[in-house]
Amino acid sequence: MTALWVALGALVGAPLRFAADRAAVRWRGRGSVLGILAVNVLGSLVLGVVLGLRDISPAVVALVGTGFCGTLTTFSTFGFDVVRLVEERAVGRALAYVAGSLLLGVGAAAVGYLAVR
Repeated sequence: MTALWVALGALVGAPLRFAADRAAVRWRGRGSVLGILAVNVLGSLVLGVVLGLRDISPAVVALVGTGFCGTLTTFSTFGFDVVRLVEERAVGRALAYVAGSLLLGVGAAAVGYLAVR
């Protein structure tokens, strides 16, 4: 049953990530990292809330935490974007992306976690 909850969450998270990335590319142009940054920060916030809740059922953790947040966020695309920026000799932009992603992602998770504690 847990795998079904994960799959149902993924049905929402993955298309939402795709739509956010496409919207960022339309808005900022090809090579924009804003869509991936946005979904990674949002997913971190939501996961912080889920893991901060007391007495949450394992089904909700599987549905929202693993399924939704797991497919909404993406470390592989983040890593690819950083490598691409470095190859394009945009090292400053790559470093800012790494620092911003870490600060905003960890910060969002902490805010979400502490908000429901």
